[in-house]
Amino acid sequence: MHAAQAAKFAALGWRQTVRTQVLIVGAGPVGLTAAMDLASRGIDVVVAEIRHAGDPPNVKCNHVSARSMEVFRRLGMATKLRDAGLPADFPNDCSYRTTATGIELCRIDIPSRARRYSATGGPDTWWPTPEPPHRINQVYLEPILFSHAAAQAGITILARTEITEIEQDDDHAVARARNLDSGETLRIEASFIIGCDGSRSLVRKAIGASLSGTPVIQRVQSTFIEAPQLKELMGAHKPAWMVLSLNPRRSGTTVAIDGHDRWLIHNHLRPDEPEFDSVDRDWSIRAILGVDERFEYKIVSKEDWVGRRLVANRFRDRRVFICGDAAHLWMPYAGYGMNAGIADAVDLCWQLAAHLNGWASAAMLDAYEAERQPITDQVSRFAMDHAMKMMAQRGGVSAEIEDHTPRGHAARAALAKAAYDLNVQQYCCAGLNFGYYYDTSPIIAYDGETPPVYAMGSFTPSTVPGARAPHVFLRDGRSLYDAFGTGYNLLRFDPAIDVARLQSAAEARGVPLTLIDIAPDEANGAYAEKLVLVRPDQHIAWRGQATPEDPQALLARLTGVAA
Repeated sequence: MHAAQAAKFAALGWRQTVRTQVLIVGAGPVGLTAAMDLASRGIDVVVAEIRHAGDPPNVKCNHVSARSMEVFRRLGMATKLRDAGLPADFPNDCSYRTTATGIELCRIDIPSRARRYSATGGPDTWWPTPEPPHRINQVYLEPILFSHAAAQAGITILARTEITEIEQDDDHAVARARNLDSGETLRIEASFIIGCDGSRSLVRKAIGASLSGTPVIQRVQSTFIEAPQLKELMGAHKPAWMVLSLNPRRSGTTVAIDGHDRWLIHNHLRPDEPEFDSVDRDWSIRAILGVDERFEYKIVSKEDWVGRRLVANRFRDRRVFICGDAAHLWMPYAGYGMNAGIADAVDLCWQLAAHLNGWASAAMLDAYEAERQPITDQVSRFAMDHAMKMMAQRGGVSAEIEDHTPRGHAARAALAKAAYDLNVQQYCCAGLNFGYYYDTSPIIAYDGETPPVYAMGSFTPSTVPGARAPHVFLRDGRSLYDAFGTGYNLLRFDPAIDVARLQSAAEARGVPLTLIDIAPDEANGAYAEKLVLVRPDQHIAWRGQATPEDPQALLARLTGVAA
């Protein structure tokens, strides 16, 4: 346990009542991000986690999106995360082969972390952000998040603590907790509770929410292995972060975890293989890798899981909220399972902090479900649609794909093009990062214009309220987002416009407002309006060519008071 956490834990004791502003259930990446975001805004947080402090996490997630990296940049962790994971010069490419050691069909070029900020020309090099994506497994990501969270003065992490019951009334919420080692109990009173406790969420059950959608899309056998020989056997091709095997016998994915000895193998079961035990795990691994029985490997861990598309019918009940897998489950294409949960946490936490810090009405909190539930449904359908296309592609692999004949060459060329065209969207998913927008929020001042349509891999930057504020680098070299304050940010593209009335109205309400003057040439054509008001989560709340006629009314809407 981190020393600071040990001191907090000792002071806390058990068999008593603990009071905090926000209780977070679950210390995975989503729960830890929520805790750090709240603490950065001056909110006291208790996090309850059933694992021991420092227990190794699951190897599930292999990708941190650009939007998540922007969050970690703001929280002061981006550089540390960039320095972890695969070796700096290890290519982050996605390679499509007949087997992991077989014939390469095509490759999606993705820069190594050493080239992440300097690479040009490839499909994954043009990101409009100060923090492009980062390929890093959760085994490296989560300990960094935990260490950073544990060092924050406003965060107390209770390890080996199970939340057993949740109640709430008009004034507060109460959770009853049990220490899994000693059996001692604790009563935790909080103004709000956030459930980041995964697919079997107790918090989701406590608020009476249910999941609906498509319960089974695909079954996957995942095996985390140590195989020191594998890298050498794959040496005919440049290394790749992810290798996808396509052959008539077996289709699967091999993910490089440390760039040396450790690998994660996903065996994608076919639709005619409805049960996990109907497929031999060892045979499947060897068929995916393209090795015989002489190849030696050691299983570190294994998991059988079902890809689904399920979304909760509600994300909130009064003082209790759910985020991440507690609120939605889908096929992890584009790496957007964990990353969507982080987006949930950021959207919710700035609103909770605004209310707890006294400058927003409790009605503002209605925006969380109104914003995140529709986006969750959209993204889950993107992922399901992609999963169905991938399954069709795997099932249609030609029997001649490995033949060194004209027909074999033709089959490989056709599959190479189809695999590249389909998958470049998910591995370079600009649309899912930057294209989504909130169009039904009660705390956004809409002006009648519809934001541009986006796809998984493409988007059009927009200043329509609800969209993400387009990124630019300022003349002094800073990212626009680095200039943002902790509250609202007023971007002014004409210094002649008097914004004193809006500033005075914000001051009177206690709304933090940072004025950022940007010269037209700095905007680089991304902004047509002279004033753009941006929320703490980088989404646009309002825009105009002049100061609003009634600044008080605008702020009343944006802070939930008008509701």
